[in-house]
This record gives sequence, structure tokens and C-alpha cells, in this order.
Amino acid sequence: MPTVNPEPLWRPDPQRIARAQITKFQTWAAEQHGAPSHGGYPALHRWSVDELETFWTAVTQWFDVRFSTPYARVLGDRSMPGARWFPGATLNYAEHALRAAATRPAEPALLHVDETHEPTPVTWSELRRQVGSLAAELRALGVRPGGRVSGYLPNIPQAVVALLATAAVGGVWTSCAPDFGARSVLDRFQQVEPVVLFTVDGYRYGGKEHDRRDVVAELRAELPTLRAVVHIPVLGTEPPQGALDWAALTAADEEPVFEQVPFDHPLWVLYSSGTTGLPKAIVQSQGGILVEHLKQLGLHCDLGPKDRFFWYTSTGWMMWNFLVSGLLTGTTIVLYDGSPGYPDTGAQWRIAERTGATLYGTSAAYVMACRKAEVRPARDFDLSKVQCVATTGSPLPPDGFRWLHDEVRDDLWIASVSGGTDVCSCFAGAVPTLPVHTGELQAPGLGTDLQSWDATGHAVIDEVGELVVTNPMPSMPIRFWNDPDGSRYHDSYFDTYPGVWRHGDWITITSRGSVVIHGRSDSTLNRQGVRMGSADIYEVVERLPEIKESLVIGIEQPDGGYWMPLFVHLAPGAALDEALLGRIKQSIREQLSPRHVPDEVIEVPGVPHTLTGKRIEVPIKRLLQGTPLEKAVNPGSIDDLGLLHFYEDLARKRS
Repeated sequence: MPTVNPEPLWRPDPQRIARAQITKFQTWAAEQHGAPSHGGYPALHRWSVDELETFWTAVTQWFDVRFSTPYARVLGDRSMPGARWFPGATLNYAEHALRAAATRPAEPALLHVDETHEPTPVTWSELRRQVGSLAAELRALGVRPGGRVSGYLPNIPQAVVALLATAAVGGVWTSCAPDFGARSVLDRFQQVEPVVLFTVDGYRYGGKEHDRRDVVAELRAELPTLRAVVHIPVLGTEPPQGALDWAALTAADEEPVFEQVPFDHPLWVLYSSGTTGLPKAIVQSQGGILVEHLKQLGLHCDLGPKDRFFWYTSTGWMMWNFLVSGLLTGTTIVLYDGSPGYPDTGAQWRIAERTGATLYGTSAAYVMACRKAEVRPARDFDLSKVQCVATTGSPLPPDGFRWLHDEVRDDLWIASVSGGTDVCSCFAGAVPTLPVHTGELQAPGLGTDLQSWDATGHAVIDEVGELVVTNPMPSMPIRFWNDPDGSRYHDSYFDTYPGVWRHGDWITITSRGSVVIHGRSDSTLNRQGVRMGSADIYEVVERLPEIKESLVIGIEQPDGGYWMPLFVHLAPGAALDEALLGRIKQSIREQLSPRHVPDEVIEVPGVPHTLTGKRIEVPIKRLLQGTPLEKAVNPGSIDDLGLLHFYEDLARKRS
């Protein structure tokens, strides 16, 4: 259990604790709102969930959220789903994101980095000017509050300008990365029926140019609601016939006009991975995202005007939206458009160095790839500005914590965080004033009553249970698109425990208050009634240098038996011989338990992922249970569809 070794890997020093925004917030909230002045973060967290309305009032005051009309109360209705936050209030997300232009006009708001790894700044004043110009053009094109604006764009400054201009006019933003194929994009955009589409002619990745003009032509043909298409010439081509030119739309010296919209007015639509059926079109609100991200970025990530915030992401993943919100805290955000490992595995560390990133976020998979490739960040790069390395996408294994501690800096704040597209935020993760324990997330977030529940709906400590949230969060979806009666939204989170958000992860909340993520509960391994997380097995197996990646599935058999195969994608030159097979099983047996040892170890040509890089356990399980490929998986959501044929053939042979 995680409580066996309570000695932390890292503790913040007293000076760091004293200067953290969360410490200053607690002192102020104690004076102004009756928050506990002693007891540190655990006491503050308890207060934030017990006094939910007071806490969120305090957040809006601390960050000077500007309501153009006041709210009647903080929570008009706290039932889930359907909680109503700050009814009566009006505001604008983009107005808050551009506030630093008034006091720091010549400083960089954005640092754009391509595969040359040379940063190009965009100042606050220039960002504000471009947003003002584009917002006026969007209004001229007929975009009104509630109108949908879509982007088929890489992680470039134009994408940030387009999002903020859309928010400024009260439109609803939605985006996909240009490595998504036409079908994947249409599965998303056709649901929301955009009136404007921002596109590129292509993108650069891995040292190569990728022309996407044919895909753009297909999108234009299949999105009949489009009134305008805007061309951004990343590869230098001329606009296609009938398209508008980006430069012309952003040329004016225009002060932005910010539409004042209700707190729960839609800001953007994000999409679930959609591995089966159409992706869920998740709608989040201007006000909900504003206050949740101010809390998360300003207090938990400790970001402010002197910081530089880099997270490796794409416009097709919620972390891009989260990154853009760094502007809310006056922080310079770093946009990297390129391969995470080009020209070598250490690429992201080089970008962190060259941009002076103070908070650098990446995936757990990248950290483990660096460890396996024997990258030496501290030796090869000047990372003295980096205060925190944060990871998400999957749980960071203990070896990842130790590698960061040993190879970056022994006084490094390591923040493994976990949340979801569903809330565009974190349920648990970074707290600058708490110690870091190997393999654990520091604590649940403020205002988030995170619990681990057993099957009977009782909270458990130091035991594996379902991740639930028992009170509303402002960034929970206001609805799903095209879900008029709310049934799909309800069934996604509230069908197991009425009125309580069930996220679909197995977690342990330790008696120290830290959190361990074990993997998805909907793809749970359950042997002899004991639930096991797939992440625990991946952590052990992928320590072996011969294993590039793995996938474990548990399948209930018609005869009442249980089959648990482990699929392994081998590193170049490795062979799945008896010696390696023995080491795989021995490692699992010794480091986990005999129950975790798979029934078979099967070599595969590769492990398929969603377009945002997550292993697809549930669709593979369905394939192996005999579900036809077209019903088991949405082809447009998978990074390499060809890999599925191996699993399909295996299911056929076993039937």
C-alpha cells in the first residue's frame, strides 16, 4: 500500500511555502472569510469543500474577477447534474485573459517555438490588437453569441488569437489538431455545426512538411453550415478559392470589444476520445472555466506574471485549453508546434531551457521514454529556471518520480496531476506547499470533494475505490451538445451513484491525504474478486529495457473463467524468448503479486492509442470478446487503425 513508505521524495523549503500564492491566499481568506489560519493545506482544503460558496466567493475576489453585472448568489442550485453557478452574473473570459496588456504591453504573452527550437515572442499589446481586429471581423461575418467557430490548427499563436476572438464575441470555440484525419474532425465538428473554420495548409512534424489541403477541402465540403473559411499559410501556400486570408483579418488596430455574457454561457466544446461511437461533445462555460482555471493555475500551479508556462500539447487535447488559460494569471505561455522527440528524445528539455520555462508540463510517457533513452537533462541543459515538472495523461510511475529527482534536480517540485477533458481541469495534483511522495499525487484540489468509494457508496481510505466528486465544480460540463434531455450527460457520470460524479478511475486516497491513480475502472482487471489497476502492471513491465510498451486486458469467459493476456510491443532487437518471458512474470510476481501475473504474454506489432495518446483498453477488450471491429471502435479516434487487425485476428483464432 502507498502508506508503507511515508518518507517524501521532496519537501518544499520554508521560503518556498511562504512565497507561494496559496499561502498568501489562505492568510487573506482567514482574515476576510473565516478560513482556517492554521493547519496548512489540509485545513484549507477541508474548509473549501465544507464552505463551498464562501470558498468560490473568495477565489473571485482574490483574482479580481470582473463581473459586469453582479451575481444573485454563488450557487443557485447545487444538485448534480445541473448545478448553477453565479446566476445573474455576466463577464467575459477573453477580457480576463488579456488584462496584462494594460500593465505589461511590451512583455511577451506568447512564446512560439517550432522544430528549430528558437522562441518567437508575441507581446501582450500585439496579442490584444490581433484579438481586437479578428473579433471585429468575426462580428462582420455574422458570428453572434452562441455561434460556433472551429479551428483545424496546430499549436501556433494564431490558434490562441482565434480562441480569444471567439470568446470576445461570445462565440463557442472548438478545435482539432491537423494530424487528425478528415473523418475524425467531421465526427467532432459536424456535431456542433460551425459557421467559421480556421485552417492551415499543413504543418511541420518530425522534420517533414505535411500538406493538409486535401483534408481542408473535404472539411469544407462536409460542413454545410460554414459561412467563412480562414486560411493560415503555415507552409506558405496561397488561400484556396473562396477562403479569407488570416493576415487581412488581423491587420487592423482595433480595441477589442468584449461581449458580456452570462456566467454559464458556453466558452468551448471539448471532445472525449470517442473510442466507441461518436465523441462526447462536452460544453464548458465562460465563467466556470475562468474561475476553475484561476484557482488551478494561480493557486495550485503557483503561476503569476513572472512565470513562463510550457506544456507539451496539441489543440486536440484539453491541456491546450488549460495552457491558454495561463494568460489569466498574467503568465507567458509557451506554444510548441512540433514533434515531442525531434530531433532527439531530449527535445522538450531543450525547449524548456530556451524559453526559460518555470513550470514545464509533459506526459508521463515522455518522462519514461527519456528514462529509457538515458537522457540526462541536468547534464545537457540549463534547467535552473524550472521550478516544477508536471505530468499527466497517465499516472507517473514511481521510477518516473525518481528519475526526475535524480536527473533534473533533487529540489525539483514534481507534480503528477489527474483530471479529465470532462472538467478541463485537475481533480488532484499540484500543491506547492506539500511534500511529494514517490508515485503519488500530492492532494485533491481546492473546492473538490474528491473521495474513493467502494461498491456500496462508502468512502474508503488506503483502499482502492472509484474516483468520485461529491460536490459540483464550476468547470463541470453545462451540457453535452446534441443531448437535449441530458440523458447522455447523466449516464456518463451519474448513473452509478445518483447525484455524485463518478469519473471512471480507480484511486486510493492515502491516510496522508495524497492520491494514487490505478487506471480506468471501466477497463478494470478483476481476478478472484480483487480489483487491480492496469497502470500498476505497465509500470513494472515497462521498466524492462526490452519492452517498448504494453497493454493488459481482463476478459470474463463464457464458462465463468477469466483470461488476462499481456500484450507487449518489443524494443528493436528484442525477442520474446523464454528468458524474457520469465523475467516479465517474475518482475510482476515480485513487485505486485502472483495474482497480477498474466495468463499469456503475447508479442504485438504495436499498442493502439486514442488521438491524444491514451492506450485503448476497452475497445481491445471488446474486440477480443468477439465484437466486430466497426462496432468495437470508432475508427476516426485511433492513431493507427492497422494495429487493430492483429487483435481482430487473435479474437477470430480464439473463438
